[in-house]
Amino acid sequence: MTDALSRMLASRDWILADGATGTNLFNMGLSSGEAPEMWNIERPDAIRSLYRGAVEAGSDLFLTNSFGGNASRLKLHGAQGQVHELNRIAAALGREIADAAGREVVVAGSVGPTGEIMQPMGSLTHAIAVEMFHEQAEGLKAGGADLLWVETISAPEEYAAAAEAAALAGMPWCGTMSFDTAGRTMMGVTSAQMAAQVDKLPNPPLAFGANCGVGASDLLRTVLGFVAAGAGRPIIAKGNAGIPKYHDGHIHYDGTPALMGEYAVLAHNAGARIIGGCCGTMPEHLRAMRAALEAHPTGPRPTLDEITAALGGFSSASDGTGDTSGDPKRERRGRRG
Repeated sequence: MTDALSRMLASRDWILADGATGTNLFNMGLSSGEAPEMWNIERPDAIRSLYRGAVEAGSDLFLTNSFGGNASRLKLHGAQGQVHELNRIAAALGREIADAAGREVVVAGSVGPTGEIMQPMGSLTHAIAVEMFHEQAEGLKAGGADLLWVETISAPEEYAAAAEAAALAGMPWCGTMSFDTAGRTMMGVTSAQMAAQVDKLPNPPLAFGANCGVGASDLLRTVLGFVAAGAGRPIIAKGNAGIPKYHDGHIHYDGTPALMGEYAVLAHNAGARIIGGCCGTMPEHLRAMRAALEAHPTGPRPTLDEITAALGGFSSASDGTGDTSGDPKRERRGRRG
C-alpha cells in the first residue's frame, strides 16, 4: 500500500470526500460558459479557497479543478495546447493546501469525460481517448496529485480508456459513473454492469462508485445495486445536495446540511466507504456530513423505504436493472457541479 488512499482506507472505516466544484466557483464569480480550469492560472487564490473550504470543513480527500481539463473539452475554449499546464497547476495548488492541512489529506486529480461519443456509436476511438486521458494524467501527476479521480463517466468504453491511461501514467485511480436516466447512465449502464466491468479491468480502480446523477435517494439506490452485485472493492458515493431548482436566474439545490448529514450516514450504512457530495454541496454541507458520520457508528443496511423517508422519493420506479421503457428520461449534465 504505497499510495495515500490505500493507506487511509486500511486505517479508516469511512473517508469524507469533498463537495461541488462548479457550484462553489459560480458563487465566486465564474460565468456560465467559462472554463473553470482557466482559473488555475488566472485566479489561483480562488482555487486555493475552493480546496481550503473542503479541508477546513473536514474533507479527507478533495478533487482538483481539472474536471474538463482534457484536450477535447479545452478545445472549446481554444486551450487544447494547455492541457499539461492547467492540470499540473490544478494539482500543485491542491498539493499546497493538503500539505498545509496539519493532517493527511488526499489530493485526487479530477478527470471528467471527454464530451465525445466513443466508437461504435460515435467517432472517438479508444486510442485517442487513451491519449487524451494520459496527457491529462501526466499533468496531474507532475503537479503532485496522489491519484486520478475519473468521474461522471457514462460509457464503459470511456471508463476502460481512462483505466488504461492511468496505467500508462503509473498512477493509482478511482472511478465513478453518473446514473441519471432511470437508474442507468446516459449510455445505458446499470450498477450491476459497472460492478462487473470493474472486476474485469486489467488495471482496476482502488475504489469505484457513483457521482452526480439526480438526487441523493437515487444515488443510494445505485450504491445498494453495487452491493447486491457483490462488489469486492471500496464503494464511492458522491451525491448531489438535493434537486436543482431554478430561482432568480440561478440554479439552486434544495438539500439542506441536515439532509446531507442523513445522506452521509445512510450512504455509509448502505456500503459506501468514500462519501462526499457533488452538485450543490457546499462547505456547510460537508461539516454536517462529517459530524453525522462521527456521531453514528455503522448501522444496518437501509431499505429503499428508509432512504425515501429520509431523503425523498426516487425519480423513477426502476433502479435500472429491469425494463425502463416507461420511466422518465432526464438530460445528463455535462459538467460536474
